[in-house]
Formats: sequence, structure tokens, C-alpha cells
Amino acid sequence: MPRTRAGAAPAAGSADAAEIEHFLERLWAEDGLADRTLAAYRQDLTGFARWLAPQGIALTQAGRAHILRYLGARGARGIAARSNARLLSTLRRYHAARQKQGAGGEDPTALLDSPKLPRSLPKAPGERDVDALLGAPDVSTPLGLRDRALLELMYACGLRVSELVTLPLAALNLRQGVLRVAGKGGRERLVPVGAVALEWIERYLREARPRLASVRRSEALLLTRRGTGMTRQMAWTLIKRHARAAGIPVQRISPHVLRHAFATHLLNHGADLRAVQMLLGHASLSTTQIYTLVAREGLKRLHARHHPRG
Repeated sequence: MPRTRAGAAPAAGSADAAEIEHFLERLWAEDGLADRTLAAYRQDLTGFARWLAPQGIALTQAGRAHILRYLGARGARGIAARSNARLLSTLRRYHAARQKQGAGGEDPTALLDSPKLPRSLPKAPGERDVDALLGAPDVSTPLGLRDRALLELMYACGLRVSELVTLPLAALNLRQGVLRVAGKGGRERLVPVGAVALEWIERYLREARPRLASVRRSEALLLTRRGTGMTRQMAWTLIKRHARAAGIPVQRISPHVLRHAFATHLLNHGADLRAVQMLLGHASLSTTQIYTLVAREGLKRLHARHHPRG
């Protein structure tokens, strides 16, 4: 399969590796999954295949007992339940694809329960911290103006960092004040930008982007000093740098934390959960519901701090 779609090609002569790559190629063709997702599937299936190999068992021959023993061996090595849950999810998808292709026999993952996961609440910064972060860039420079637009856009739209750095200029509709975002699995959504963020983006487009674009022609919305689109790592570094300048502990701020802040602050101000799900681009409402727990925990702390009998 193409290296640009899911990483390095498999080692020649490996039946299991060829089987895995064939599965990934079908996934990419049918669902348009991101390279990182395909790479994670490859890692999970390759690890299982390597564990099976000394027993003389091919990946296509593995049954329920093999999967249970492998999960047990991983647990004994201290591998987290969340990683094992992801592995089982990968195996379910792999065997569902085999059944779809008419492999025959039973699906060995059909009656397996996923490991119980601890429910962790995303830690979102308060509105004051977000305001301080947004105000940190030096907007008297083209790069500072770009950074302000970047931060405003992330917080106003709840974008994943991968969505942010791949935004083309054409995704922004200034007249309607909306952004067309290509999310996971190739799903597109329209997200309102908001008046304040829109003002900063318009200023960036008017004053900074033409100067950055003069170096090299690019269709990306957010440009580097070389006139190219950003990488995920660069966006991460910029956010950490401005958090440090704003006096916010850098371990408390990241691109994903800004996404958490977007969702939590919306719910704190009375937004409907279904609307937040659509804005975040979550396929399932259950993924969004964890933010209601964050909002409740915030209300409890507020009550304990200020109520006479808290």
C-alpha cells in the first residue's frame, strides 16, 4: 500500500504483515482513516502477530483463547487497561472486516468484554487562564498576530490540533462566520467562529498572512515564517510558549486542553449537549457526556467554596 497513507511498507515475505497491510488498505479505501489511526492499528496487529508466531499460529488462525491469553500477558507486563481496550477494539475491527470479506467461522472477539476503564475527567483551564493565554502573543508582529489568530480559532471552534494545522484558507467563510472542518474519518462539520475570533482572524488575513505568504505560495490558512503550513508539533510548541508567557504552568495547557476548555465553558454557560457534540465532531454522544461531569464538578467546587454550609 502507499507509504504516504499508513506508514512504512511491511517486510517482504511475511504472510501476517501482508495480511495486516491488506486490512489497512481496505480501511483506508473505505473509511479514509487518518495515517495515525492506521499506524495504531498496524502496531496493535503486528504486536499480536509477533506474540503468536513462536506458537506457529498465523494471525488469521487466532481464536478467542489466544486473544485472552495475549491480553493476560500484556496485563502481567503492566500494560494499562486503556491500551488493552484499544487493542481489543483493533481486533474487533479486523475480524469484522474478515467476516465482511467472507472469511467464514465465528468472530473470536464477539463475546469478549472490553477491560473496565477508569473514568478520567479532562482538566480544563478556567476562563481567566484562557483569557491570559489568548492575550499572550505580541500582535505587533506578523507571527504574533498569527499566533493570536491560532489561539482564538482553537478556543472558539474546539478544534483538534490535526484539524487546525490542516485548515486550508478556503475552509473559512468570513461572510457567514463559519469554518468547514474535516474531522476524524473524513467527516466534515460546520463550526461557527464567533465575533471576537473572527475579528482576529480577519486582522491576521489582512496584516500578517500576505507578508508570510510572500515567501512561498501555500493554501494553508495558518502559515509559518517560511510561508508553509504548520505541523502539529509546531502548534503544540507555540501554545506551550504562550502559556509560559502568560504565567500558566505549561503542563496544564496543550492543544487538547483548549478543546476541553471550549466544551466545558460552553456547558457551563448552558449549551445543549447535543450541540456541543456536533461542534466537537464526536461520532457518539457518550464521548461528549464526560464534559457534563466536568461541569458538575466545577459547580460542586463553587458551592463548597461560597455556600455558608458548603
